[in-house]
This record gives sequence, structure tokens and C-alpha cells, in this order.
Amino acid sequence: MKKETVRLEKLSIGYKSKGGPKTVGKNINATLYSGELTCLIGANGIGKSTLLRTLCAFQPRLAGDIFIGGKSIDRYTDLQLARMIGVVLTTKPHVQNMTVREMVGMGRSPYTGFWGRLSERDRQIVDESIAMIGIGKLESRMIQTLSDGERQKVMIAKALAQQTSIIYLDEPTAFLDYPSKVEMMQLLHRLSRETQKTIFLSNHDLDLTLQIADTIWLMAADGLHIGTPRELAADGSLTGFIEQKGICFDRDELRIKIATGASSSLSHR
Repeated sequence: MKKETVRLEKLSIGYKSKGGPKTVGKNINATLYSGELTCLIGANGIGKSTLLRTLCAFQPRLAGDIFIGGKSIDRYTDLQLARMIGVVLTTKPHVQNMTVREMVGMGRSPYTGFWGRLSERDRQIVDESIAMIGIGKLESRMIQTLSDGERQKVMIAKALAQQTSIIYLDEPTAFLDYPSKVEMMQLLHRLSRETQKTIFLSNHDLDLTLQIADTIWLMAADGLHIGTPRELAADGSLTGFIEQKGICFDRDELRIKIATGASSSLSHR
């Protein structure tokens, strides 16, 4: 039985400026559950990154509330949040001369105290995280020598080592070739099932999202549409988002096609 982990109530997101707040999304009501892979999609500039940063507590909300485990996010300290939320960003880590194992070990920092020394238990958790992602052969490699796909796996292993119930990811398939994109999405889906974590990510790869996501959050000008891929296909939300000149959407097959009818693996950007 799925368990609620994050709940948004009348949430407004945006930026505070000298001219007053700029709202990019308002009155957002939504829930994330354990053991599910939820994907956030929407047109460029619609507010996906703003929503993700707000959920991560990287920027303040304008109104409403975010509840984690039934308690307002404001009632948690930064350390408590670091033990509840793991974040994997698209930007490459600016580190040199650090091994994969050392990077994954950084995930234990919310627990290791000021000196950051790993205990035997910490090292065991690092081992388990590396094994779960399947990067054992990389653990002695330097971070700067890895491919983009390998680096993304390392950062996910680091988030696992953090032992949070929630993992947020910003465009985890960006910069990857198509086979690597598929592998990454399959990995995240598997992790949501095996660990019962809440995994929430923004994604531009629509074909993969429609095939693998349990739930989709579609940000649109008229608000947030939430449902399974088939539910959003049935109510017309996906058609309205995807279809434009030269592109159509097959509701039955959950496939994006060019207007002539030949199937396509285009991502909506």
C-alpha cells in the first residue's frame, strides 16, 4: 500500500523581486507517494525548475505549504531535511581528484558530524549504495574521468547513501545517449520499487516518461494535471501539450508521431 510522503497545499511558487513577487505557479495541490516514480513535464519556461527548487527548499515558496511526513517543511531544520531529501542535479560536480567511492561517501555527511569520518556502518552503507547502482567497477576511478552517464549513476548512489526517503532529480537523462537514457529511467523505476523511496524528477524525454513513469505531473498554463500516463492521455491533457504543427499523439499507444503517421522517438523540447 502506497504511503504519502510529500503533500502540497495551495502552493504558489515564483520569485521575489523589487517590483514585487513574480508568480509562475499558484494554488498547486498535489501528493507524492513512496514506492512511485513521478515525472514532472511541461513546456520550457512553465516553471518546472522553480517547482523543483521550491520542493528542495532551495528557494522559498510564495504562499501555501509543503508537508513532509505530515509536517510543514518549515518545522524541519536544515540537518533534518538533509536526512529526508536527496537531490541530484544536472550540473556536473566541480570536483577533481576525488574517487567514485569518496564521492558516494559524501552522501553520509548529514550523519558523520564535523570531521566527516566514516564509521564502519557508514562504509557499509556506501558499499550497499554502490552495489545497488551497479558501479562497483568504477569505485576507484576519479570523478573527472567518468562519462556523463557514469557520473549520473555515481550521484544517484550518493543520494542513496544519504538514506533519505525522498529523492528529487533535475533532468537526470540530460546529456545521455538514448540507450543510456533508457537505462537511467529503468534504474530509477527499479529503485522506487526496491527501496520504497519517493522518486520525483523533471524530464524532457516524453517517450520514456510515458512508458516508465507511474505518475505524471504536467505543468500547463491552466494548472497542474496529475495522473497516470493513460489517465492524462484519456482526458486530453497530453494531447493538448504534445500536439502542434507536424506532431501528433496516439492516445492508445502512448506514442508521439509525426503528422504523416510514421512513429517517432522525438522528445518534446
